[in-house]
Amino acid sequence: MKRLETLMRRFWVWRFAPAFLVVTLLLLSGAVSRVPEVQGDEATPYAALKRFSEVLEIVERNYVEPEKPDELIDGAINGMLQNLDPHSSFMTPDLYREMQVDTKGEFGGLGIQIGIKDGELTVIAPIEDTPAYKAGIEAGDFILKVDDRLTKGISLMEAVKLMRGPKGTKVTLTILRRGLKEPKEYVVTRDIIAIKSVRSEVIDNSIGYLRISQFQEKTDKELAEAITKLQKAHVEGYLLDLRNNPGGLLDQAVKVSDAFLPDKKLVVYIQNRKGEKREYFTEATDLSGAIPLVVLVNGGSASASEIVAGCLQDHHRAVVLGTQTFGKGSVQTVIPLSGGYGLRLTTAKYYTPRGTSIQNTGITPDIEVAQEFIVAQQENGSTFHIKERDLHNRLENQDLPEEEQAAPPTAPGAEEGDGNAPKTKERRDYQLQRAIDLIKSIAVYEKRGQPTAAEATTAAQG
Repeated sequence: MKRLETLMRRFWVWRFAPAFLVVTLLLLSGAVSRVPEVQGDEATPYAALKRFSEVLEIVERNYVEPEKPDELIDGAINGMLQNLDPHSSFMTPDLYREMQVDTKGEFGGLGIQIGIKDGELTVIAPIEDTPAYKAGIEAGDFILKVDDRLTKGISLMEAVKLMRGPKGTKVTLTILRRGLKEPKEYVVTRDIIAIKSVRSEVIDNSIGYLRISQFQEKTDKELAEAITKLQKAHVEGYLLDLRNNPGGLLDQAVKVSDAFLPDKKLVVYIQNRKGEKREYFTEATDLSGAIPLVVLVNGGSASASEIVAGCLQDHHRAVVLGTQTFGKGSVQTVIPLSGGYGLRLTTAKYYTPRGTSIQNTGITPDIEVAQEFIVAQQENGSTFHIKERDLHNRLENQDLPEEEQAAPPTAPGAEEGDGNAPKTKERRDYQLQRAIDLIKSIAVYEKRGQPTAAEATTAAQG
């Protein structure tokens, strides 16, 4: 009975947890003299908790090997959350600390973004210039084993914990890849993954290239520095590369959009199940100077990347070029729990300024350009992108008919784009070259009727 009472107290704490606030849940100590009597619909949760308590007691007494009660309960909570959607998860103290480290942009590990597809651990995208990227891990790879641990049915946070570790230590990933007849083992040496989220340079003499690899705590500051540097080079347009950017912090997506728009423009709004809305607007002045802007996206562009691309597209500030994005239109709230545990819970969906949900569908580019790397042919066209619609227990998009939500995933080899800085890929990256040509065309069009430098000088002298 005491165990049932404890579970009931936990249930009532959860039942009244606010959806939009990051809260700390404290479980009351001490025993309760009796279970409160309930009637009607409220009796159902108590009946379920009683069932759970009965199963837990039977397992503890009769399972073939002894198990710790806390681990059994943690496993049950994990199962409950995994049954909700692919992005909700329960975090042990170790995993919660790992998650906090992620957003700061520095950790010891391999450097890959992962997801779960049909119970299989899947690579969404390798992070540039990391051990996994250099070892040849590709978007769309299925990770069958991490060292000797099979990954079937594993949670995302457990997988992260297996792959993290001290610098210099090795981990073996067993990979199944489309186009390969057999699984292949990759031995990857862990390193400190200190991710500078923004990279920039001048390409083709006049275009400012801005690559954002993910949205973390300092992304807005890094972007502002990069734009200032490019402005000194008198660039005629910007190319914002969000390919294979898996997302990150919502507030950073808003601040990145801020850099390309005037103030008081709606960037995104989120809405919970009660219909309550929260809107996010730009606050600063346009750092970019309103010169031509092209945004590059692909199937690895997810979440915060889609917020930025959708915002700039809806406000007609940028031309979006590439292929359909990932389609993750949900917001997760991180809730600290007692004992150092944490909960990542999907609490809302987000919508672009025009009120469009991209859940399962993604952002459709203004100009669709599939990637045509020469290197992709050498790899038998094996790279493909996992989309939100491929994930188990995904949230549905109520704005779409059912047949569209069940659309098949992108075919192997249909698109690929690693979003590298263009120094070594410029002439082989077809999407990038198309974006460069587009920016030049826009710049030429906007200069129509303006005097050349020589004409302006002659006019001034005359």
